[in-house]
Amino acid sequence: MRIALKDRNPFSFLFVSSRGDEYLARYVLRECGRGHSLTDVLADSYIRNRSTHTQRERLLERPEVVAALGEQTIAELKRARHRSEPTTAA
Repeated sequence: MRIALKDRNPFSFLFVSSRGDEYLARYVLRECGRGHSLTDVLADSYIRNRSTHTQRERLLERPEVVAALGEQTIAELKRARHRSEPTTAA
């Protein structure tokens, strides 16, 4: 029996994320969206019981997680900046 690898990358299985990785990413995004810090979310028992150290590192390489956390960080910086600006009396 021959397996045809024509037009397929024989190493493509290395770049496929598992269903568990998908669930973890969704959880991280949801909890960070609720205002929890990334440090707290990654230390959460739900994440620690369902993932290895390597899986948690891979979460931080997922484009959707990086983008969402970047947006959250920018929003927090804008809020902090807005709070620290002096109000001008008209």
